[in-house]
Parts: sequence; structure tokens; C-alpha cells
Amino acid sequence: MNRKFVYKFEVMTTSCTLIIYTQDKLLADSSAKSILNEAKRLEKKYNYYDDNSFLSEINLRKSNLLDQESKSLLQRAKQYYKNTNGVFDITIATIKNLYINEKKIDDLELKKASLYSYVGCEHFNIKKDKIIFDNNYTKIDLGGFVKEYAVDRAVKILKKNKIKSALVNFGGDIYALGRRPNNKKFVVGIKNPNNPTIHAKKIKIEDEALTTSASYERTYAIESKTYSHIISKDDFKSNSKSVTVISNSCVESGVYSTSLMVDSSIKTSNKVLIL
Repeated sequence: MNRKFVYKFEVMTTSCTLIIYTQDKLLADSSAKSILNEAKRLEKKYNYYDDNSFLSEINLRKSNLLDQESKSLLQRAKQYYKNTNGVFDITIATIKNLYINEKKIDDLELKKASLYSYVGCEHFNIKKDKIIFDNNYTKIDLGGFVKEYAVDRAVKILKKNKIKSALVNFGGDIYALGRRPNNKKFVVGIKNPNNPTIHAKKIKIEDEALTTSASYERTYAIESKTYSHIISKDDFKSNSKSVTVISNSCVESGVYSTSLMVDSSIKTSNKVLIL
């Protein structure tokens, strides 16, 4: 019977848990260390708030050169932008800081209006190994993308190390690798959006990713108005309080759980639970 090894750490301002089932403690330890190092690498590289990160160099127009990983991520983001009718938009960063810095609703709305025309993935293109913007204002934030990508990278590390049973959980972005040692699927609880202290449903997954986006998780408060942390250029076309998506990758699940929170009419072949 395989032993259970649990590792807890924080990365990307998120509490993470890694559960590995194996008979080899050294293998489990080395796998967990590799996963942490990889997550830290991604955090440093794509940190929107660090002026010295690779992403900030792009946003500050200090560089427009892309390595293969960044090129691939940006191409995927542009494709998801298209697939979700413009809802999943990494350029929402163009107005993101306004929700953090502005103290008055009128100022927020005025500045948002002045920047709206620069929001949208059509404002940048990738030509060979360069990113080309059509203006000086559009910014990119991969925050809704990189944490999920880190989970998918963690799964690749586990598979490379021949581990066949594990659960990766980066702040609710989850991937279940194989089954538990008792041959049962992993069980993930979905919080009740009306009372997050209890579970509304429990879902069984195997070799699948699961993410949940919810309006109750984080908010911005400006004067008397509360804004969801899920920022959209257009008004929400959904009354959902939480959306859970199950797919074959954490990036895929994350993109659609976030997008469906904004517009419930978006089409996807993935498994979806709306509460």
C-alpha cells in the first residue's frame, strides 16, 4: 500500500496543498520540491506587481522579446479570448489598478472610460518572437492563468517522476492524478456560495482538473459600492454566484469557470456546475 505524503506551502499569495501517494519518501520529497521550485519560478517571472518581473518588462515596454513559454501562454490566452467571445481577457489589467487605487466611484468610472478603448487582446500581436502592442496603454496580467498553468506543470512533474496517485491543490485550482490507493476517485467539495462554510456538493474526479470561480471570494469596495474581483469590460450577463468547471487541464477549467461567471451563455464541452 502506498504511503500518503502531504506538503503545504504558499505561492502566488495562495495556500497550496500537495498530496502524493507512493512508497518512496525520497521520491515524494523531491517531487514536491521540484513542484515548489517551478511554481516559484512562474511566480517570479509573471508577477504583475513586481516591476522587475519579465511580465512587467513587457507592460512597461522595456522589452518586447518573448521566450517560447511566454509566447505559448500569450497565444493560448488570445485563443481563449476568441473562444469566450472576448470575456476571458488578460488585458483587463489595463483598468485593474483603478479598482485598487481609486477612492471615489466617479473617478473610477471616468478613468475606466478613458482606458476602455485599450482593453482587448486585439491590441497586441505576436510576430515571430516579439509581442507588438498597437498603443502605449494596454497591459497584460496573467494572474488568472499562471496559477492554473502552475498546477498543470506540477502534474507534468509528477507524471515524469512516475507518480500515479496525487492531488494538487493551489488555492482551489485542483488536479486529481489517478485514483487514491483504495482505488476510489478523489472527492472535492464545492462550497455553498450562500454559506461558504459548508459544501453544496461533492464531486468525484480522476485524471481531471477542477476549478471554481465565485463572486463571494474577493471584492473591491469603493465608497458604498462593492465590486467583484472578477473584472469585466462589459456588464455581467450571469447571475451565478459560483461556477465550477471540470476538464482535462487546470488552465482550461480556470478560463471557463471565470468566463462563465461573467457570461453564462458561453459554450463549452467541459463539465459545468453553476450555483
